[in-house]
Amino acid sequence: MNGTSTVLIVVGLFLLGGIISFVKQKMPKSLIVLLSLGAAMCLVAGVMRLGVWS
Repeated sequence: MNGTSTVLIVVGLFLLGGIISFVKQKMPKSLIVLLSLGAAMCLVAGVMRLGVWS
């Protein structure tokens, strides 16, 4: 696990926590969707950089 993949996974998990917080605060749905897209992209990019399939 290198530094870049670690950072991407940590940022993705941080954004995931933000999604949970925004849902509890009843923030606008468009903001939650935008945040969830960013979290998903960070998590997928971090996992793909691990290279466990190679």
